[in-house]
Amino acid sequence: MSDSAIEQIMALAPVIPVIVIDRAEDAVPMAEALVAGGLPVLEVTLRTPAALDAIKAMKSVAGAVVGAGTVLNAKMLDDALDAGAEFIVSPGLTDSLGEAAVAAGIPFLPGVANAANIMAGLDLGLGSFKFFPAATSGGIPALKALAGPFGGVTFCPTGGISAATAPEWLALDPVLCVGGSWVVPSGPLDTARFEALAREAAALARP
Repeated sequence: MSDSAIEQIMALAPVIPVIVIDRAEDAVPMAEALVAGGLPVLEVTLRTPAALDAIKAMKSVAGAVVGAGTVLNAKMLDDALDAGAEFIVSPGLTDSLGEAAVAAGIPFLPGVANAANIMAGLDLGLGSFKFFPAATSGGIPALKALAGPFGGVTFCPTGGISAATAPEWLALDPVLCVGGSWVVPSGPLDTARFEALAREAAALARP
């Protein structure tokens, strides 16, 4: 099964930066640096008070495809949609959130860690999932085992992935991209560093 809208977004770059932003005023220069480095798909996690304003601001950056991450329930989904999020990422999948996201018609990438999660997503008509937390949910062997029974399902592993390990994940057929926070390290805004890290990540093309 496939979900073409989210798959198209996942296929835009090998890495989706997972962004925790504390200052909305940093949003535009951060997005400009990441897009310039070749990573147009930006996941702004709803973990800080600045996140929704950051989504609104980043949407003004040419070439940026801006989504909301760490969406936990329908209220957060509505807030993200109001901010202009173009896709939604969640760490897990509940019936209420899944049904709300499907009803909204928004590209949706829910987190899964086992076969039951994937089957619940398939029941909702979803075909693409965030394998999370990737490194501590059995890593590559676990994802290989999970992918076996679910032909056509695609994944974005996230959690504990680095520039060094990303190529191993990207070598797996069902993996379209990986999520990573290493591209946007915490600390003061450093656009030159972000662009350089994005350029390195963008070069991690699927084999």
